[in-house]
Amino acid sequence: MAGKFEVYKDKGGEFRFRLKAGNGQTILASEGYKRKPSCMNGIESVRKNSANDARFERKTSKSGKPMFNLKAANGQVIGTSELYESNSACENGIASVAKNAPDAKLDDQTA
Repeated sequence: MAGKFEVYKDKGGEFRFRLKAGNGQTILASEGYKRKPSCMNGIESVRKNSANDARFERKTSKSGKPMFNLKAANGQVIGTSELYESNSACENGIASVAKNAPDAKLDDQTA
C-alpha cells in the first residue's frame, strides 16, 4: 500500500497534514496552518523537498531521542518526525519520507 497525506483540522481549528507510510504509521507531521491553501502548499513543499537529503535536519530531542525536521529551501521547517529509539530507525524514517512523499495520495478529511 502506498503512502498518503492526511489533511485534517486540529482542536484549535487549524489545518494540518501528516504523511503516513503504507503501513499506516505517521512518518511526518506539519505545523498548524490558518488557511487550507497554505496547508496544501506545505504538502507540495514536502513532495519537492523530500527528494533532497540535505533538506533533512537530523536532531536529538530534549529526552535524547533521534528525530528529524524536513526543511524547505528557505530553511523553514515543513514537517517534523516522531521520536525514534535509535539513529538507524531515524534514518529509516527519513528514507520512508523520501520514498512515500512524491507519489502519496491525498486524503482530505476536511472536505
